[in-house]
Amino acid sequence: MTSLPEFPSPGRLLRLAVRSIPAAASLATFIHLARGGFRGLNTLGWTEAALVGCLLVGIAVAAWRRAMRGAVGAVVDLRDDLDLGGTLLSAAFVVVAIGGGDLFPIVYLLMAFLVAFLPRNAGLTLLGVALVYDALVTLGGPVPNATGYLTHAAFLALFSGLYHLVLAARIAAARRAESDAVQKRIREVEERARTFRLVSSGTQDSFSGMSSDEKWLVASVKEIEGAVQAALEIAETGLRTYTCAAFLLTSDDRSLKLYDCRSGSERVQRERFNAGEGIIGGVLKRRAPVRMNSPNGLKGVTHYEGSGPAVQALLAVPILEASGLVRGVLVADRLANEPFSDQDEKLLSTIAGEVLRSIEVERVMSYIRKTRDEKDRFFRAIEELNRAGSPDQVFVAVLESTRQLAGLDFCAVTLVSEVDGKRMHRVVRMSGVTAQGQALSGQSFEDNNGLVANVVRYGAPLPGRDIKAMDRQIIFDDETQIRGLGALKIFPLVAGDRILGTLVAGSRKKAAFEQDVLRMIEVIAIQAAQAVLRAQLYEQMERMATTDGLTGLYNHRTFQAKADEVLAQSRRYQRKFSLILTDVDHFKSVNDTYGHPTGDQVLKGVARIIKTMARDTDIVARYGGEEFVIIMPETDAKGAFTISERIREAVKAETFQTEMGPLKITMSLGIATFPDSAMEKQQLIDLADQCLYHSKRNGRNQSVTVDIMQGGRKQLKAANAS
Repeated sequence: MTSLPEFPSPGRLLRLAVRSIPAAASLATFIHLARGGFRGLNTLGWTEAALVGCLLVGIAVAAWRRAMRGAVGAVVDLRDDLDLGGTLLSAAFVVVAIGGGDLFPIVYLLMAFLVAFLPRNAGLTLLGVALVYDALVTLGGPVPNATGYLTHAAFLALFSGLYHLVLAARIAAARRAESDAVQKRIREVEERARTFRLVSSGTQDSFSGMSSDEKWLVASVKEIEGAVQAALEIAETGLRTYTCAAFLLTSDDRSLKLYDCRSGSERVQRERFNAGEGIIGGVLKRRAPVRMNSPNGLKGVTHYEGSGPAVQALLAVPILEASGLVRGVLVADRLANEPFSDQDEKLLSTIAGEVLRSIEVERVMSYIRKTRDEKDRFFRAIEELNRAGSPDQVFVAVLESTRQLAGLDFCAVTLVSEVDGKRMHRVVRMSGVTAQGQALSGQSFEDNNGLVANVVRYGAPLPGRDIKAMDRQIIFDDETQIRGLGALKIFPLVAGDRILGTLVAGSRKKAAFEQDVLRMIEVIAIQAAQAVLRAQLYEQMERMATTDGLTGLYNHRTFQAKADEVLAQSRRYQRKFSLILTDVDHFKSVNDTYGHPTGDQVLKGVARIIKTMARDTDIVARYGGEEFVIIMPETDAKGAFTISERIREAVKAETFQTEMGPLKITMSLGIATFPDSAMEKQQLIDLADQCLYHSKRNGRNQSVTVDIMQGGRKQLKAANAS
């Protein structure tokens, strides 16, 4: 039975009619102006009077609606703003058309009022309406006045933009005032911190009563502990260890004592034990790293109490001074039979060197303090560098601390790198008052005979003596000159056997660098190099912990965490998101026929294609093996299917060049959508996996959504039933 259409009630029709009065009145006025109406008092008739009355009613209705919505706390929408502004503009142009062009400033004032009190999008729309009205009045008359129209348009734009210009100026002034207040507060806080440090030497309250040397020693020990803890955390994350521990030799070199560790076991040896026994003893005697693994458990593991856990893989590296003296050993083990690789050994050796260098730097620092004020600034500099979590934070910390320590007028940090076999220097950060210095940051220059390049080349501070003609010295390159300096010293940023760059320090005073100050800046340069290396190493470990080493995509663990985040956001805001699970067709045959290097090449190529075809907001990860997964926030099944097909076609069109000739591959893709397909993460993954294998069972090289899969099952059931 066909139902009759439902018509609106009389009350609703009345509300719609009243709601349309402002727009209808403005439109009718617009049409009448376009036809030449309102051309003077002598031409007014009943039509004009009716239109004026409609405009007044429209203004009243629009104002009443805005007042009522504001009274109940409702949001005033764009239409309400346009209704009120449009009727007011219509009335203003009627007045101008009747009274003549001398009354046009009324429109300017009204436009300024509307732009000031209405939202920006409504104000811009009404500006366009005003320009159209003005074109009708100025250009549509018996004698078109193009010059007058352009003048009106310019003043309309000026009055419309004047409010926003004034507002922007006031906001800028307020921000400057706020910034000045913040800087003043920071200076007050720093001054209080300096005062407090004079009392407690920058250490804990429990240090009161200690001598200055004891306080410095405690602070140095704490810095070493922080550096070792950070290094062990990096090693644990990057090497996926069960235990990662640092053992240092006692003063008689006969025993080892645990310094710090990160372990899942409570049985790590915490008491002294013989340094000459077991695997660790072999490391100390050989002064070389040792890697061992056994599925039945390793023998000779001495860093656990009693029998300890069944360690199946172990890596130990000595902590060696530059002179060859052994200071201890760094041990990492795994309970699973997963042998440590050459890369793992290199990483742990680097971390062992980092531990030793942290100790050595703190040992050097304890001998170079001279006065309480210098020590305060120096220690703060080291503190800032140790807290720095990124290379950029290290650069800021070293520049600020060096400038404060020596009262420098110019300071810069450069890094060196190899580009196409050529050594390149780059100014990564600078501070200074000279105009040349301000323009220097970010510039790169090739290797040359300048002071910076020579410091990197020889690994020693330059210049070695006072230079009389400072302005003629080449500091960076021939094209860059820093004038007005009376003293200059450039220090290498040395990390082990690597020179990372330089620290450039300059002052207008010729006698700016006393010997003690130079020694402290040199130590800051050493610590800065270690901090840069540590920050780079930490960033590398973060990438290793979150990304797949072969493809550069997120790894499986990161995918699971990202999926939880997207699911929580989608639930909170009631948004959809889709999940695509992909698999390279016949990938085992690719490995068997072309070899695993070709298989890796295919996986990297597929990852590149998926990353390119996915949107910036999508999350792409390697799910495992030849499987990839894509999380697509705010995307329904239809949108996900479209992008899935683009990826599939792009992979299909790709040709991989191998030693056995060109190789073509295809992909199968399964798609599940929240909340249409499932409400839980694992259910979505399982459904996408089922869709993927439905694709493989039905010919491969296709994208399958949950609806497509369920439709195919229904067809199969119907066929079996018949």
